[in-house]
Amino acid sequence: MRHMLAAAITLSIAAALAPAAQAQDAARKLAQDAIIVDTHVDAPGILMDTWADLGTRADDREFDYPKAREGGLDIAFMSIYTSPGQDASGSAWQIANAMIDGVEALAHRHPDKFAILTSPKDALRLLEGGRVLLPLGMENGAPIGDKLENLKFFFDRGVRYITLAHSANNRIADSSYVVEKKWNGLSPFGREVVKEMNRLGIMVDVSHLGDASAAEAIALSKVPVIASHSAFRHFTPGFERNISDELAKAVAAKGGVVQIPFGTAFIDPASAADTQAHFRARNDFDHRNAELKAQGKPELDRAQFEKDWASAHPTRQSTLAQVLDQIDYGVKLIGIDHVGIGSDFDGVGGELANELKTVADFPHLVAGLQQRGYSEADIRKILGGNLLRTWAQIEAGAGK
Repeated sequence: MRHMLAAAITLSIAAALAPAAQAQDAARKLAQDAIIVDTHVDAPGILMDTWADLGTRADDREFDYPKAREGGLDIAFMSIYTSPGQDASGSAWQIANAMIDGVEALAHRHPDKFAILTSPKDALRLLEGGRVLLPLGMENGAPIGDKLENLKFFFDRGVRYITLAHSANNRIADSSYVVEKKWNGLSPFGREVVKEMNRLGIMVDVSHLGDASAAEAIALSKVPVIASHSAFRHFTPGFERNISDELAKAVAAKGGVVQIPFGTAFIDPASAADTQAHFRARNDFDHRNAELKAQGKPELDRAQFEKDWASAHPTRQSTLAQVLDQIDYGVKLIGIDHVGIGSDFDGVGGELANELKTVADFPHLVAGLQQRGYSEADIRKILGGNLLRTWAQIEAGAGK
C-alpha cells in the first residue's frame, strides 16, 4: 500500500510539474530561434578595467560568449561609455577609442564567436556559425568634442548610435540628472550633431537626456530615434532619467523604439529616487572638487564619498514581474512595434531584476511574456525585430 501511495504521489507531482517544464522548454526554444537584440551591454568598460576573455565563461561578468549562447542573445550593442569627468579632462576621445580597440580585439581573438556588426543587412550572414554580433553604441557624446567631423570618424570605427549626453550637461544637450539645465533643449552644436548623425546613419539616442533636449532631438531628426535603455517614468514619478509618456509617444510617432532596461535603479521607484539623488550629489561633489582645485586646496576623497553614500543607501531588489510590467505598459502606450530591450548588463553593479541576472537569462523573459499572453510574433518583435526595423529605416534615410 505504501509503495502504491508513493507511486501515486510521484505521478501527481510529475503531472503538476509537466506544464511548467513544457513552458520552460518552449521559452528556451523561442529564445534560441528568435533574433535577440540587446541595445545596452557595458562590457567595454570591464575590458578597460581588467581584460577578461569574454570568449570563455567569466563568472564575475554578466556578458560572455557561453552565457550569450545559453540565453539566445544574438546581437549585443557594446556601450562605449565616457564620463562627464573624462569629458572635462579631455580624455574622452582616447578612452572611447581604447574601448573600441578592446571590442575589436575581442572579435579578432575569437572570429568564430564574435563579429562587429555595422549594418542590420549583415546580421543574418554574420550570425551563421553561432556568432554573437557586437555593434557599437556610444554612451555620451563627449568623445565628439566640438568637432563635427569626429562623427564621421566614429562612424567609420563602427559606432551606430550615440546617447547625446549622460549624467551631466555637455556641449550637445542637457542631462536628465542635472537640476540646472544649460541649453533647455539642444545646443546650437547639438542641432548640427543630430543633422550629421542623420546624414551618416547613426541612430540618435535620447536615453539620459533632459526632457527638453530629448523633445528637440526627436522633433529635429528626419529619421526614427531610439531610447537605448529607458524605462517608463509612469512607474517612477519625478525620475526624469526614465522616459515620459509624452516623449515615448513622440519616439513611436517617429517610428522609433523604447528599449526597456533590467536595472533595479530604473524599474523600482525607491531605487530610482536614490539613483537620481546619487547622480546629483555626485555632480555637486565634482563641482566642489573643481572649486577646491582652482583654489589650490586639497580635494575631497571621492572613494570616501561613494562609500558613505552606499552605506546610507542599501541595495534594493527588483523582479522580473516589474520588467514585464514595463513592457506591458509600453505596448499599451505606444504599440507593440515600438518596444524592445536594453538591459544595461555589466553597467549597474549587478543590481538587476531577479531572474534576469546575466545574458543567459533571456529565456526567463520569454517565458514571462508567454505567460502574459504575448504571441510568438509579438515576442519576436520585442526581442529584436523592432530594433532591427528601426535601425534599417535610419540607415536607409542616411544622406537624404
